[in-house]
Amino acid sequence: MGSHRRLAPSGFHRGASALCVLSAAAGTFGAVSAQAAPHTDTRAEVDRLYEEAEKATQAYDKADERAGVLRREIRNAQDHIARQQQRVNELRERLGSLAGAEYRSGGIDPAVALLFSHDPEDYLDKATTLDRIDARQAGQLRELRSALRELAQEREEAAGRLDELERSRTAVGTHKRTVERKLARARRLLASLPPAERAAYDRASRSGRVDPLGLTDTAAPGGRAAAALAAARSALGRPYVWGANGPSGFDCSGLMQWSYAHAGIQLPRTSQEQRFAGRQIPLSQARPGDLVVYRSDASHVAMYAGHGQIIHAPYPGAPVRYDPVGMMPISSVTRP
Repeated sequence: MGSHRRLAPSGFHRGASALCVLSAAAGTFGAVSAQAAPHTDTRAEVDRLYEEAEKATQAYDKADERAGVLRREIRNAQDHIARQQQRVNELRERLGSLAGAEYRSGGIDPAVALLFSHDPEDYLDKATTLDRIDARQAGQLRELRSALRELAQEREEAAGRLDELERSRTAVGTHKRTVERKLARARRLLASLPPAERAAYDRASRSGRVDPLGLTDTAAPGGRAAAALAAARSALGRPYVWGANGPSGFDCSGLMQWSYAHAGIQLPRTSQEQRFAGRQIPLSQARPGDLVVYRSDASHVAMYAGHGQIIHAPYPGAPVRYDPVGMMPISSVTRP
């Protein structure tokens, strides 16, 4: 999602953080004919819904990423628990054999034997307190008890991860419904505009270019930045798809993550996290490949392409494209 509302030259250095209207049409409303005035509120509401949908999209990305991490952790924990259970079973079997052999050998005073259960494990446990087992048995018993404690702890931790995963799934669903609801309302509002107004909005929202002259030859200064920029350029024209990180569609942070993965750098999933995924620099020092983060809440991110242009996934209905770097208030520039 993006707005072509121009940023005042000093806005970045003042730490400009005011939220702005988020559609590419925002900067072109003044050019619409006077007859369009009654529908200005409708267009502004569409822009607001797009902005809120993008914020919810970043929250969705964060929750979805966390759910994925938890699923992997749970699989690993379950595998380890299964191995630990096998170890416990083997230790019990060895101890049971030793205890059973001693019990059958008659090496215990009959009066003391009355204290014991017929269960060899229970016998061994009581024998410990009576100093009736040898050093080998005692060592194996300590090993078994340690393994049992570790197994219980791992099961408790796995249960906690399962609970967290369920909460994360709930959060994913909540954010997804929020995004879908806002985008559906935006589509309904756009459909309510008269044909001429809808056409004007569509033209404005697609004012960015996928092939501006002179940018395809701009080189990034470093090998990794160059690889990331080349990947971002290869995505030009592909659709904005909320929650997606390629290769057929992208949201804003998904495009950055996918592009830098081609350079061997694993960026975090959300624009808020990407903001701190490197060294922050002044806008005046931005080089091709740098990440340009927008709004005070860092809810949109793009890649600087040189010559005052960025590549980004703007918002639903607009493809990955070039736009002016000052299309909306910049909160920071990050060099991964």
